[in-house]
Amino acid sequence: MIIENRIEGSKKTVLISGRLDSVSSPELENHLNELFSGTELLVLDLKNLEYISSAGLRVILGVNKKMTGNRRCVIINVCDAVMEIFEVTGFADILTIE
Repeated sequence: MIIENRIEGSKKTVLISGRLDSVSSPELENHLNELFSGTELLVLDLKNLEYISSAGLRVILGVNKKMTGNRRCVIINVCDAVMEIFEVTGFADILTIE
């Protein structure tokens, strides 16, 4: 998995590439926790994410729950394979996906 950031003030975009699974999800979780302070809009760009496991889903759900009040989490550029997982698990109904 490769993680890249684009920071524009309180808007932080995180590009995630490769596989988000039980091996790589702790790295993403730590990374997102470090970015959390001062973030009003967190954009997760999944354009190059090829696979997501239940461990990856847990990380995304966790960060989504932390973004409360005036804070928002938006997921963009979801490929068909990952979108299918979001739909089957019901995450498509919980997450903001654009």
